[in-house]
Amino acid sequence: MPFPPVALKTLFSSFWQHRQLIWQMSQREVIGRYRGSILGLFWSFFQPIFMLAIYTFVFTVVFQAKWGQGASESKTEFAVVLFAGLIVFNFFSEVVSRAPELIIGHTNYVKKVVFPLEILPIVAAGSALFHMLISVLVLLVFQGFVSQTFPLTVILLPIVIFPLLLLMLGCAWFLASLGVFLRDVGQIVGLLMTALLFMSPIFFPATAMPAQLRPYLLLNPLTFIIEQARGLLIWGQLPNWLGLAVYFIISGFVAWLGFCWFQKTRKGFADVL
Repeated sequence: MPFPPVALKTLFSSFWQHRQLIWQMSQREVIGRYRGSILGLFWSFFQPIFMLAIYTFVFTVVFQAKWGQGASESKTEFAVVLFAGLIVFNFFSEVVSRAPELIIGHTNYVKKVVFPLEILPIVAAGSALFHMLISVLVLLVFQGFVSQTFPLTVILLPIVIFPLLLLMLGCAWFLASLGVFLRDVGQIVGLLMTALLFMSPIFFPATAMPAQLRPYLLLNPLTFIIEQARGLLIWGQLPNWLGLAVYFIISGFVAWLGFCWFQKTRKGFADVL
């Protein structure tokens, strides 16, 4: 049996050919998450609002934490900066954490019908993107209410997030395939996501890391994107275009490798499942 094609053209053509299916499945996944609940889709707004309120109370009232050393820093800035970092982390974590179960959870697509399995990670990313956008909206409304500022650089956020999306998809294709053959992958990924949460500059600025360890922090794939997203959303800073270009090239290569692995191993899914 010949291997499915792995060229980039195949990936783009699959996405374009099944764009309506991806859109419909992403919608169904978002709505299905809240199906049966009284508040329905309102939960997608309430959850980030509730968490931002908790962060604001804990870190400004209980810990009285400050992100920087400036006297002009508002009491709520730490919570806002923390929440911005968590938006990026949650976006990445939601897709990567679910990836090992994507094929296992859709065995009917593998066995009974001809289905473009490669779009399942894209559907998961679409659902995660919806929740990320809701969280960004909550952050901007809160920031506008508290500090009366609304940085126009927020319109550049898709440019910063897109390379991370490519990296996520590459990881998701690889893990979705690996999860079929090695069921422990889901547990391993859960541990790695917990470690990544505390090893990313979410609860602390990158400058707080000892100078000799700071280069290792940059090996974390989330560090650069978290710093760039914060600059856009909170401080109105333009992205580091050179760094973003390098990140885009690397993440694009990872996405292609993940897609190649998925395509070359998918012929064995039906045998295992």
